[in-house]
Amino acid sequence: MARLKDKYRAEVVPALQQRFEYKNVMEIPRLEKIVINMGLGDCKDNAKALEQAVEELTIIAGQKPLVTKAKKSIANFKLRAGMNVGAKVTLRGDRMYEFTDKLVSIVLPRVRDFRGVSAKAFDGRGNYSLGVREQLIFPEIEYDKVEKIRGMEMIFVTTAKTDEEAKELLRLLGMPFQQA
Repeated sequence: MARLKDKYRAEVVPALQQRFEYKNVMEIPRLEKIVINMGLGDCKDNAKALEQAVEELTIIAGQKPLVTKAKKSIANFKLRAGMNVGAKVTLRGDRMYEFTDKLVSIVLPRVRDFRGVSAKAFDGRGNYSLGVREQLIFPEIEYDKVEKIRGMEMIFVTTAKTDEEAKELLRLLGMPFQQA
């Protein structure tokens, strides 16, 4: 079992139950899924670059991503419907907990001049969005093999009803939020 999942059951659940005074165990917020998205608009003509980006995302997430396609044509961007414009992967279960553990304990501390992640990136329904500028902060990515630096977005979907509950859940799981 994932180390963070054990921590969630042993430490986070009792702390959340005490802080928010939940009557039922099923009310306690939990991490539902993590969606990792990488925009690849510059790879629409270059199949090799798309393949490289998908391979890097596979290494980072531990699971093969889905290549997303454009829904409609946009002439200004020289984009046709059906062109490859991104890659996304949805993590659930043990993979989700292992990715979160790796992110908060190894990856985020490797970011240059890191002072914590923004506490303002909640959507009002208990979900948190986090963006990183480069994939090089992940230890699995070999610096020499990277052709282009790409950013990615990570969306942490929780069962929390409010942003305050979701922030407390992520804080207890180890997410380093900035001090206000």
